[in-house]
Amino acid sequence: MSEHISRKELKQDKIKETIEHGAEAVLSHGQFAGILVAVVLAVAIGYGGWRFYIEHQTAQASVEFESAMKAYKGRIGPAPGPADPSEPLYADEKARAQDALSKFTKLADAYPSTNPGKLARYYAALCLEDLERQNQALEELKKISGSSDKELAAMAQYQMAIIYARTGKTEDAVKLLRALADKPSVIVPRPLVLLELAGALRSSNPKEAANIYQQIKKEFPDTNIADQADRGLDSISPQS
Repeated sequence: MSEHISRKELKQDKIKETIEHGAEAVLSHGQFAGILVAVVLAVAIGYGGWRFYIEHQTAQASVEFESAMKAYKGRIGPAPGPADPSEPLYADEKARAQDALSKFTKLADAYPSTNPGKLARYYAALCLEDLERQNQALEELKKISGSSDKELAAMAQYQMAIIYARTGKTEDAVKLLRALADKPSVIVPRPLVLLELAGALRSSNPKEAANIYQQIKKEFPDTNIADQADRGLDSISPQS
């Protein structure tokens, strides 16, 4: 009899153990689910907070960008009457470029992760170019040219090519322009790049320049770019 009871008790103990383990599993699963929900909520709140922060930063950066652009496009010369106090006025182009550079640089440093901040860095490079500080302008543009923003990168590469062409580094300019022509962007379209490429080649390789002008007229007829290509062809000597 004792043996029979012992087996019964043993069986009951195993059943009890199974039930306890099941309860622990359910409880553990419930705790895990609670933790998971808490984590998801925390991530959602964190993302919401981060998104709010970025939007707030972008809004502030946009206001400062507008102010910097007013400086960049500011009037030069004597004040018109009656003068508009909100419109910047400068004695000369150098003073205007210097003020705009200061504003764009401050903005870019304060809001580097926002779109206005990234664009401000590009305009700061343009201001450096206006101040005849081409080497510094190129340094900034090279950094921007590696941006994950393809449009901004293309803008920087195009401006680098412009500086190279103006400073006698024709080969560097042509290399960049060929690459941009093969992979045009919305802001830096193919016809604009081809026109600049033909201009860069006009002295060193007038035959190719003429071919590119003809290509522009064929690909983009009845456009302002085609008219400019006509003028480019007229500027190439007949013997070329």
